[in-house]
Amino acid sequence: MTSEGLGWGPKEDTMIRLAGPGDAAQVAAIYAPHVTGASTSFEVAPPDAAEMATRIASTLVYAPYLVLETGGEVLGFAYASKHRERAAYQWSVDVSVYVRPDARRRGGGRALYESLFALLRLQGFYAAHAGITLPNPASVGLHEALGFRPVGVYQSVGFKRGAWHDVGWWQLPLRERTGTPDPPRSLAEAHRDSEWERAMAVGEAVLNPPRGG
Repeated sequence: MTSEGLGWGPKEDTMIRLAGPGDAAQVAAIYAPHVTGASTSFEVAPPDAAEMATRIASTLVYAPYLVLETGGEVLGFAYASKHRERAAYQWSVDVSVYVRPDARRRGGGRALYESLFALLRLQGFYAAHAGITLPNPASVGLHEALGFRPVGVYQSVGFKRGAWHDVGWWQLPLRERTGTPDPPRSLAEAHRDSEWERAMAVGEAVLNPPRGG
């Protein structure tokens, strides 16, 4: 499939799945413009495929790293990472999603996030956080449509491309906070859960909703 006339393709050709080393080059290509041509990312040098493969592998030890694929092409990716290192933060994660420009505004970002959140719930996480370089109305709109609510702004916290930038933070509760929580499960343990496939399929349902009778 080429980017011209891009669609999601037949249902059987469109999937959300865990990323692997073979996806690193395409993931790096999607991410690079956010580094070199924007302040979306505060990195200043885009990671190459080898570095991205290392990042994917290290993330998968802890949390999901997902790609949206159709017709053999990766159109977007989403992942979670530790919110902070100290033990009391272990039930919180930070999340990010990036979609190829020619695949935006088609529900891909939402689909990736829906599967990511379902898997994070399966692991036992309680809250997801997103940091957004401001202004970015498209990203704010996506996150708030998914239930994120603003919790604060780090003012002029980063300098890039000749300017200081604010970063807003949004939070999404993943489950009700009651009692003393069990430690989150590892991704490998959650992968063995009978609910894994159902959780992964949540996002695919966004892209391929059932047709009415």
